[in-house]
Amino acid sequence: MLGAAGCNKFLDTMPDNRAEVDTIEKVRALLTSAYPTHTYLPICEYMSDNVDNIGDDNPSTSRFADQLYSWSVITENPNDSPKRFWSGSYLSIAHANQALYSIMDIVGVDQLDEAAIVSAGYGPEMAEALLVRAYNHFMLVNIFCQTYNKQTSDSDLGIPYMEGIETELNPQYERGTVAHVYEMIDKDLQMGLKYVSDSYYRVPKYHFNTRAAYAFAARFYLYYEQWDRVIEYANKCLGSQPSQVLRNWQKLSQLERDWEVRSNDFINASYDANLLLVSAYSGYGYDSLQGIKKYSHDSYLTFTELSFAYQVWGNTANGFAGVNSWFFCPVAWYNGANIDQCATWKVPYLFEYTDPVARIGYSHAVYPAFTMDEVLLNRAEAYVMKESYDLATADVNTFIRSIIKAQFFPEDLTTEKIISFYKGIDYCTWDKSTTKKKLNPKFNIGQDGDAKESMLQCVLNMKRIESLDMGLRWFDVKRYGIEIWRRTMEPDPAAGNYDAALRPMRLDDVLKVDDPRRALQLPAEVITAGMTPNPR
Repeated sequence: MLGAAGCNKFLDTMPDNRAEVDTIEKVRALLTSAYPTHTYLPICEYMSDNVDNIGDDNPSTSRFADQLYSWSVITENPNDSPKRFWSGSYLSIAHANQALYSIMDIVGVDQLDEAAIVSAGYGPEMAEALLVRAYNHFMLVNIFCQTYNKQTSDSDLGIPYMEGIETELNPQYERGTVAHVYEMIDKDLQMGLKYVSDSYYRVPKYHFNTRAAYAFAARFYLYYEQWDRVIEYANKCLGSQPSQVLRNWQKLSQLERDWEVRSNDFINASYDANLLLVSAYSGYGYDSLQGIKKYSHDSYLTFTELSFAYQVWGNTANGFAGVNSWFFCPVAWYNGANIDQCATWKVPYLFEYTDPVARIGYSHAVYPAFTMDEVLLNRAEAYVMKESYDLATADVNTFIRSIIKAQFFPEDLTTEKIISFYKGIDYCTWDKSTTKKKLNPKFNIGQDGDAKESMLQCVLNMKRIESLDMGLRWFDVKRYGIEIWRRTMEPDPAAGNYDAALRPMRLDDVLKVDDPRRALQLPAEVITAGMTPNPR
């Protein structure tokens, strides 16, 4: 009996120094750690069609970059690895779930009783936790699974949707289906949207503030093929005058022409365009500009597929100096030995010294997870799918006017001009790039050259320009079944001073429409633990 009494006394004591989350202030503190600490930016950007191999003999690479570029199984584990993103995202989900369970304990309910929690005044905290949980699952399912579609998602492998807190050692989880994951995200998102509030945030842009929640909803329902809801939440986010909340590229262009200055300004929390800022352990800011030069957004891509290509707003045949003057914030072109790169200066490289003398510490990247510019173009895409072409054209004009000086864009585009322009362009091939790529989505977009397909070409092109270096192009590639060619480049002897310095030399690989590599393989440790791997 004495032994039992002693044991009971011991068990009444917490075995470690964990803090009990038993007040709403502690719940709020916990939610600050529920945001992603690792980023998808390098994973998605290096797998997309925004980069080329600029030379076989280029030493400026890493095994990790080689694996991403070639859609191989990732064996390396830097801060930007899929393994770190997977574990970091599920840790964020665990924090969100703990916050929800703590709220339930404080209120005195044993389930997510919406009425009781809201009545107790904890609706905003519940909403933030639900939005964080939904967002992390959303990013995981879109990276590690095939894209959502109504034809195959009922059977496509999903990811575990975590709603509870772990109470046993080595629990086993089923992946479920992509359709089920989307249903669960939808459920959490709708409840979060009902009660989201900026009322208790000290720095709203680093939390799921109201407008960030609307932006998330607009992106989610775009991927979910629910066009009316995209428009509904985009309207709530953008307000009545979208041009007033887009990124002010003109102001940015007036800053010192310096990577550090402009990239830090890009993530300014006071700007309306930045809706949710995320800080991650990442070297992407450095690697994307200086560290990884073998795989880059080269001048050939810039002059044939993106900003300086033959675009709907006019011909850019005047050369690099001429077209650079068109834009408020010109692209920085780095050209020389082992480098051919057109950079956008969006992601800063921030270093936290843990030992200033030894000069060691942690690399950080801060980036906007959602922007007003993306919301505008998501709405434009939804308008096209609804065949409201003139409304889509209006959004395209608003976007173009935010990036190009007025003297080079004297009058707005018409729907007829957009359709005619894209109908007249050849489809891109591996050795002859254009701004038009063959679209192969699971949903209906009409025939090649039709009004809908041509308008989608325009919107997707604008989205690609807007999201360059930010990883989002990869999701459009997946949703629209766009094939990607892996090609090795070589110097173009015919290139002039302001023309593309490279040309395609060799086709190395193709990511086909239904290629299983479009779903990134699960981390090896997760597979070893018993989870079903993605097909290969």
